[in-house]
Amino acid sequence: MSAGAPGADATRLGGAPRHGGPSGVAPFPRWLPFVAAVGALLVVVPLVAVVARVDWAQLPALLTSESSLAALWLSLSTSIAATAACIVLGVPLAVVLARSTFRGIAAVRALVLVPLVLPPVVGGLALLYAFGRRGLIGQALEPFGIVIPFTTLAVVIAQTFVALPFLVLSLEGALRTAGDRHELVAATLGASPSRAFRTVTLPLVLPGLASGALLAFARSLGEFGATLTFAGSLEGVTRTLPLEIYLQREVDPDAAVALSLLLIVIALVVVVLGRNALGGGAFRAAPRAASSPVPSSRPPAPAPAPAPARADETHGAEDER
Repeated sequence: MSAGAPGADATRLGGAPRHGGPSGVAPFPRWLPFVAAVGALLVVVPLVAVVARVDWAQLPALLTSESSLAALWLSLSTSIAATAACIVLGVPLAVVLARSTFRGIAAVRALVLVPLVLPPVVGGLALLYAFGRRGLIGQALEPFGIVIPFTTLAVVIAQTFVALPFLVLSLEGALRTAGDRHELVAATLGASPSRAFRTVTLPLVLPGLASGALLAFARSLGEFGATLTFAGSLEGVTRTLPLEIYLQREVDPDAAVALSLLLIVIALVVVVLGRNALGGGAFRAAPRAASSPVPSSRPPAPAPAPAPARADETHGAEDER
């Protein structure tokens, strides 16, 4: 077979010939880019349509109205609180899912990821039946004067409910990619499991954690159905930015478009930041984590004593002299 046969075979398979060197790409069917273009247009055209409907002259006034600022501030504050809750709860959960091998771990993982595919309204109803006044947990809290539904706390809980799987999924993938060899090395050097988790595991998967936190923040910021069902729509209390857009759609369409543009910009920023976080992923973090020494609680082993010289070597040295 001639030297040009691989390229010819790739061409006969329907893809572009593969060129040598780091710039070469794997062959793919020639019709694939056309279908990919349709998919890209399906995403891009609606966003462009929103931008085209923006009243740029009235944009500052629409974004700085009292109701818009109240919804924006509430959305940002509750999304930050929900992201913090996702980190506190999601990091241990992701570590357990990635490192445990007990029977039933697959069922636990499936239950944790259910909010990813659950309709938001159903999630809101589930939260209402759990934390409502007659819910499983809410009825035990009511005698203490603790009422969660239709409060700002309900917004945070709803956002955490829908955003937690995003962080867990991202971090679990980073943990599985990194492996556990670094933790095992730390254990052999005398580090306790808590110390190895703090000084080895977390720095190793920090890019995955940052990416998951950004995804959780974006999902919290865009939450609508569960918030409306569980927390309602009280201005300044539970009316987040998506709820404000939904209400303004009927009253003031220009305000709804302006707020939609704001959410699109925030989403683009999150995507860019998340891509940068993934760009420094676990493969870049692993050498740094491996090269950083783990303090050991064991005393250093004494240096071995030099072996005594053999008699024949001693006589040989005397003969040479």
